[in-house]
Amino acid sequence: MSIDAVVFRRPALLTLAALLGLFLTSQSFAQNGSSLSACLRTWLALDAPPGWEHRATDALKRRGWTRDALGNVILRKGSGSPRRVVACALDRPAFAVTEITEEGYLRLREIGGGGRQHPLFTQFHEGQRLRVLTRKGGIVPAVAIVKSTHLQGARNPNAAVTRLDDIWVDVGATSKADVKRLGIDMLNPVVRESRGWSYGENDNYVAGQLAGIRVGCGLLAAVAEGEVASGETIFLLTTLRSFGHDGLEAALRSLGKVDQVTLIDAGETTNSVSQRKVEKPAYLPESTGLTSLNVLSVRVRYPCSLVETVDLADAAGLQSEIEKAAGITKRSRIDQTAACSLMREGPDISRAWESDAFSATATLLTKFADVYSVSGHEQDMRSAVLAALPQWARALAKTDAAGNLIVEAGPDRDPVMFIAHLDEVGFEVTNIAADGTVSLRTRGGLFPSLWEGQPALLHFDPPANSSDRAKSPLQGVFIPRDTATAKQPEALTAWFGMDGAALAKQGVVNGLAVTAFKEATRLAATRFTARALDDRAGSSALVLAAKRIDPSTLKRKVILSWSVREETGLEGAIAMSKHYGPLVKRVYSIDTFVSSDSPAETTRFAYAPLGQGAVIRGLDNSSIAPPAELERILNIARAQNIPMQVGATNGGTDGSDFIRYGVLHAGLSWPGRYSHSPVEVLDLRDLQALERLIHAIAIAP
Repeated sequence: MSIDAVVFRRPALLTLAALLGLFLTSQSFAQNGSSLSACLRTWLALDAPPGWEHRATDALKRRGWTRDALGNVILRKGSGSPRRVVACALDRPAFAVTEITEEGYLRLREIGGGGRQHPLFTQFHEGQRLRVLTRKGGIVPAVAIVKSTHLQGARNPNAAVTRLDDIWVDVGATSKADVKRLGIDMLNPVVRESRGWSYGENDNYVAGQLAGIRVGCGLLAAVAEGEVASGETIFLLTTLRSFGHDGLEAALRSLGKVDQVTLIDAGETTNSVSQRKVEKPAYLPESTGLTSLNVLSVRVRYPCSLVETVDLADAAGLQSEIEKAAGITKRSRIDQTAACSLMREGPDISRAWESDAFSATATLLTKFADVYSVSGHEQDMRSAVLAALPQWARALAKTDAAGNLIVEAGPDRDPVMFIAHLDEVGFEVTNIAADGTVSLRTRGGLFPSLWEGQPALLHFDPPANSSDRAKSPLQGVFIPRDTATAKQPEALTAWFGMDGAALAKQGVVNGLAVTAFKEATRLAATRFTARALDDRAGSSALVLAAKRIDPSTLKRKVILSWSVREETGLEGAIAMSKHYGPLVKRVYSIDTFVSSDSPAETTRFAYAPLGQGAVIRGLDNSSIAPPAELERILNIARAQNIPMQVGATNGGTDGSDFIRYGVLHAGLSWPGRYSHSPVEVLDLRDLQALERLIHAIAIAP
């Protein structure tokens, strides 16, 4: 039986007192579950790596809490006897910068890690968004690199689980000096980017790293705003749990004798909340006069993963136990306490470039990249492209029977066609189990390990033959394995906080798309990261080129098109080629050049450095550019001073199906790192060069 099945099973019997307490608290939770979720999500999202807990506690100092030399924050309420201590540790394992390479990459080692760790903890960070915390309080967006799916050829299903030696961090720098200019120094903490996550039919589950403890810390801070009936209660939010609770031990040593210590910490339990006595823990100093302390633990699902999950009903039980341990008589409405609004983030370094030479390009790319559009479910992306086109192109746009978006302009001679694609890789539902576990199949080539143990979204399609928008997606999680000896899971499943019957009521059926949450951002001055840059960058370049075109001056027929289902076998392009193949003279695929410009890859081929211009994709698995056409494109680029590269990579593109009709084909690209991952990276200078190249070819005599 899996760990999550053991720790999440509800007890068959509860005492009358326990039932009454749970009922009273859960009623207030049920009345405002979403606002409570929002409150607890702020605590789940706090950046507080070991030694840097002050990032999470500065605001508490303005609410009467004090901070000691080790960063523990303390609030005393009441006086006299008994003297109680209620404590919770804020820190959780993270990484530290231990090398900055000459090429501008970061290498890491763990910070802390005391206590149980998930066997896939490091792997859960590969191919994901990270944050580097600087000493001046800033946040530098970063990504943990991963091999490009396209460049791996024969994939090894038994590849070893990712180790820290495999992790390199890309902050968008090109040198060690660039890294320093971003404010990054040795030993800066590196954490998984997280804003907290909630899901379930009534938003009744919250998830995040060490969610059980973080929920406890949030509840402790809120309970501390209540009234102590008698005696003194000392509330502690402590540091250095990852180093054997050193912060707690130091705080207790400073307090002298106390009558009771209660610690909110992790622990396996089949009950909503467990309370156990721990005899003589190493961190309990003799100066307290105690030989044991009480540990409170809330039940969790997916323990020690980045999507460790707490049910709000169980959080209600934990709140009740904290109030008892603290001697609080006035029950707190948690979501209305100041503890829900205290937290502040540092400045995000990516905002420093909101108004520069690349901001217009980045704005459109962000708009497109943040759209969800799995192969076969491209409606929203097609609408986004249509809305972004200049007026002349919108007026001429049409959608064919396959779902491709097409714009034709110019006189009916010497037709040339440009094709980007609307879809992205992802998953579709294949089965819904009675307990709500959703089985998935991949749509396009990807590494399932990059989605395992991450937040999930289940998307609804808009109603057929209707202008109504689709329902909002369901939030959930991709279920992590409890143990692993191989990198890739044999199958990937997801859970959305409800059983199969509830999912059916929501309208969930086989064939719906499932993805992960995403949010595009800039890296350093010119780099950009998002999921589905393949091919949102191509779509952006094509739209931006259309904005440059004056259709009344065109010398030939120019066809701009955006295909569907490219990732699942060029299906949209095949449909287009049946009509346009006998008509067009040249076709250009606007798609990524999967570059080996990464320390994870061999540079034997596919080496096109980021920042050195657009790329002619002269050779891939499905086509080769005719030498005369390649030279023609280079001459056009030279005439316009457009920086260009030429290379060979893997994969295939939409235009390749036109070749069998006698059409000349070449790929026009930008170099991209980490293909088909959540953290694809490009350089905005290359995308602007590609935009100019498309325009130059379209208007060339």
